Amino acid sequence: MRKPLPDVFVDGAKKGFAIACNSIAPNVLMAFVIIQILNVTGMLKLMGTVFRPIMAIFGLPGEAVAVLVAATMSMGGATGAAASLFGNNVLNGTHVTILLPAIYLLGSLIQYMGRCLGTAGVSSKHYPVMFAIAFFNAAVAMFIMRFLA
Repeated sequence: MRKPLPDVFVDGAKKGFAIACNSIAPNVLMAFVIIQILNVTGMLKLMGTVFRPIMAIFGLPGEAVAVLVAATMSMGGATGAAASLFGNNVLNGTHVTILLPAIYLLGSLIQYMGRCLGTAGVSSKHYPVMFAIAFFNAAVAMFIMRFLA
């Protein structure tokens, strides 16, 4: 017998809430904490100086590289990193707009390497090429967004 539509909706909402509480929120919180640690220790400023020339190609400050690194681990974490840098006035709305497509194109590469590629039996010798394609796509998207934002 089929469940009534309101019961299906409530069950889905419960599952969604559990995912938000157990998966998304911890990643976002972790990103806020890591950005704050980098900021307090001066590492964020150092990263900004080192990566400024590369990130300038996309119209971004060097510190934006922290968002891209976070994106390879977790999209929620990258969003949290971007929000933290925005809150600290390191990034502005235009910078975040440029970064958003890259967050999704890099989307949790490290997590998916184990979850998808490993379980599908993809040879690890193909990982570097697959990761390079993801970074290339993200770079192209940021470059295009620089002129659209």
